Amino acid sequence: MIHVLLCDDHAVLRRGIRDTLAEAADIEVVGEAASYPELKELLRHTDCDVLLLDLNLPGRSGLEILASLHESHPKIKVLIVSMYPEDQYALRAIRAGASGYANKADDPLRLIDAVRTVVQGRKYLTPVVAQLLADSLAQPARELPHEALSERELQTLTKIASGKRLSDIAKELMLSPKTVSVYRARVLDKLQLSNNAELTVYAIRNQLV
Repeated sequence: MIHVLLCDDHAVLRRGIRDTLAEAADIEVVGEAASYPELKELLRHTDCDVLLLDLNLPGRSGLEILASLHESHPKIKVLIVSMYPEDQYALRAIRAGASGYANKADDPLRLIDAVRTVVQGRKYLTPVVAQLLADSLAQPARELPHEALSERELQTLTKIASGKRLSDIAKELMLSPKTVSVYRARVLDKLQLSNNAELTVYAIRNQLV
């Protein structure tokens, strides 16, 4: 039996994933968490083989959690299940130690194959992610400016480009408006841009939104 934990702050999405995995006789969801503190508590008394982890969690991002788990629970296979398109975060997640990356918009039944794949010690790569990985290996020297951004900086960029105000972004990420303003300033500096309009143009041009 493959024991699975879910970590996503949306209860409806967790329920949908749980119901999907329930169709597989060899997979059992043994616990659910809506945040990193809840996940840490679960891991104290719950053994699991695979963790399905969302990237956009309150307080602490998925990639930050991934890094912590790599240190504290190296045997757990982490499958990122996110709303973000593969070309934004998949390679970051794989390079950070994730065993695979699945988009929430994909066929839910693919999650069953993904869980079975990663528990065997193999990487779960969709055709899109496999192509991105191949391209990155073929052209290792080519790096776009936004690829040097941290995860929070990239999140700030995409949310601003989507038309969200800093106060709204702060609420979504459970950060202070001042902190989000600092991320915005870092993004502008790293991308050598001047204002939100230029950020939006950059994001659209590079298909980040």
